[in-house]
This record gives sequence, structure tokens and C-alpha cells, in this order.
Amino acid sequence: MCGMSDIQLEPITRPFDLTITPPGSKSLTNRALVLAALGDGQSELSNVLFADDTLVMLEGLTRLGFHVEIDRPLSVVRVDGAGGEIPAAGAELFCGNSGTTIRFLAALTALGRGRFNLDGIGRMRQRPIGQLVELLRNLGARIEYVLTEGFPPIDVMADGLAGGLARFGGAQSSQFLSGVLQVAPYARHEVRVDLDGPQTSWPYVAMTMRLMDEFGVTPELVRDAVTGEPRQIIIPREHYRATNYTIEPDASNAAYFLAAAAIHPGSSVTIEHLGKHSLQGDVGFADVLRRMGADVRVDTDSITASGTGLLRGIDIDLSTMPDQAQTLAVVALFADGETIIRGLHTLRLKETDRIAAVATELGKLGADVAVDGDDLIIHPPDRIRPASIDTYDDHRMAMSFALAGTKAAGVTIKDAECVCKTYPTYFEDLNRLRSG
Repeated sequence: MCGMSDIQLEPITRPFDLTITPPGSKSLTNRALVLAALGDGQSELSNVLFADDTLVMLEGLTRLGFHVEIDRPLSVVRVDGAGGEIPAAGAELFCGNSGTTIRFLAALTALGRGRFNLDGIGRMRQRPIGQLVELLRNLGARIEYVLTEGFPPIDVMADGLAGGLARFGGAQSSQFLSGVLQVAPYARHEVRVDLDGPQTSWPYVAMTMRLMDEFGVTPELVRDAVTGEPRQIIIPREHYRATNYTIEPDASNAAYFLAAAAIHPGSSVTIEHLGKHSLQGDVGFADVLRRMGADVRVDTDSITASGTGLLRGIDIDLSTMPDQAQTLAVVALFADGETIIRGLHTLRLKETDRIAAVATELGKLGADVAVDGDDLIIHPPDRIRPASIDTYDDHRMAMSFALAGTKAAGVTIKDAECVCKTYPTYFEDLNRLRSG
């Protein structure tokens, strides 16, 4: 499927009822791989996602000297943990366009001994990494920029991580904090991170801490006594244990199918093995669809969305689940009235400037779109115009705008192979709606 280029979608003309389990979560896969590599003994990870972002992480761990056994037919990876040590005394690590990989490996290599170079494709060299570097430096790491201050490539001149107290404000990415939290148990001194102000995409940080707990290290979260906002994270000096862990289906990718049901009256989609106890914050997108008028049920181990034919616009802050902004923007095309999506400051620093990209491509489809700072204001068109959608080498542009093609004729997704970053079989699974 990853050899595709452009795909012209055909509208789905009759209601569907589909039960589907998307591949494993990218966010959980890359976190679990790091924790397994740091643990004591062999961990077995099941339902592992094999896509561009996770393959570069697996390659990076191999280059760092970890023994990794991959069984792709069974979606299983076994990792021999090194007890907080980095086996290789230096490595060249190519991270592609995977933000989780370069950020998590930058923190991981700080535990090692030697020089570690981390780089990626051209777009990666435009994605800021300075806040992570500063946080690691405050904990005793020595890191140098190779080309441009604040951006990859970087050299980590590692001699272990001292630890101690650090301060972290509102960041351009929650992955900076997550990367440090994962390696903090192996610093020479207990790590305490003071949190200044609201934290970006906090559910992803919470996911990291819950997964750390699954592997045997439990961070302590201190909240403000009045506001309840997170104020400090204390990470004990302990070792992760070898753990057999099953990766949840990717909630971010599941949202496209829930959205497809919402925009098709009389249709229904059930996502299996995701539910109210999920570690992933993006399961909250089901409630966004409910607020817009879809019929939604969230159970312990499944989520179901059904189209009612009564979608209405919404005014919502998506700062806690920014990966769903593009999904909501496309759903807004089929809702009555204005939709305002707020809290999108992190989207300019993703695989592309997602705010500008979404506004441009929605305009091609006939929507009236305004950008107000980091907010998108969308007025749906009377009818969707045929259009070729540019994807900007951004998997979420391709997957979200493909939803429009399930409703309206003449929608082509250009360079559709970019979905291979996180969901290589996306268009095959989307096509299942026709026979569901």
C-alpha cells in the first residue's frame, strides 16, 4: 500500500455498519520501546505498530546496541533491556520525520557514554528542539547544535545524566517533557521537574506517566491545591521491570473512522479494544462528535459512533488533543453553522504548518475559512467542490481530508503514501466502509 501516490475517492452512497480495530498506537509503541530498552530483562510488546515512525525508533535502538527481536507477522517485538545503560559508545541516529523518535532518543542517549548524533529529513531540521535541549542541559547533559541553534541535528556528548531539580514551562511539544520523564529514573540524583503554567497536550504527558507505572516506576504528580493544575513531577530512582505489554489501537487514527460514521447519516462504526480506560487522550474526540450531534457510546473496551444527520458546528479548544484538529476541520464541512477550533499553537510545528495547510485545503473544497492567531474559523460550503488535496508530506492531512471524499465526488488525495508514517493500511481500511 505504501507505493501509492494519488488516490481519487468515490463517495459512499449507502449507510454502513463496521467494526474495526486500527493498528497499535504510535505514541504508545515508541514510548513502550524506550521503557523496554531501559528495563531489566526482556520485555515482549504485542500489537506493535510497524510504520515509518516506529521503524526509525526500532532502527535507532538497534544502532544504540540494544538487542531487538521483531516478529512482524504477529506484530510482536521483544527487547532485551540494559538496565538503564546504553550499550553503544556512540552512534549516528537518523530519525526521519519522527518527532517522538528524535526527542525520545535525545533524552535516552543522555544516559550513555560517548557521542551520539541525531538528525532527520529536511523538515525535521525545521522543527524546534531547543526546549528539550535546555531541559536536558539543566539536568546535567552536554548537548551541542551541529548547524542551527535550537534545531536538529544535535550531538549529545553523553556522560550519564546528573538529575536534580529543573523547571519546565509551557512547551512547543509535550514530547519534550515525556522524553525526559522516561529516562529520569536512571539519573544519578532524583529528578524533580517544576511545571510553570499550563502544559501543552497534557494528556500525552499523563499517558507517559501511566505507561511508566505499567513498567514498574511510578512518578509522583503534585497539583496546585487551589486550581488542581500540575505543578511538579517527582521521578523516583528506580528501575523499570521487564514487562509483557499489549499496545492499544491508535486512538488518533481510530478517530477518522468515528468521524466517518458521524458524517454519514444512518451509519455506524465500532472501534474495538479502545474504551473509557484508554491511556490515550484522543479517545476524547468521541465526546467532541457527541457534542456536534453524533450518537456516541463509550464502553469499557469499545467506542461506537453513529451518524444522526444532525451535525452542528462547535466552538472548542483542542489544545489537549491537537492531532484531532484536522479531523474536526473536515467534519465541520458537513455540520450546520460555524465551527471554531481553538488552542492550535502546536500545529505550526508539526510535519507541516497544519493551520495554514488546513485553511488552504478547506478553501479548495469551498469552505470559507479564517485564521485568527492560532484559531481556525470554518464556515461550511453549500456543496463540496471537487478538488485535489495537497498533503504536505503530512499523514494527518491525507487521512482527515480523505473523509471528505467519502461524502463528495471529485476529491483526490495527492501523495497519499504519506499515511505510511503511522498507518500504512489506512486507505484499505477506509475502503471497508463500502462493504461494512
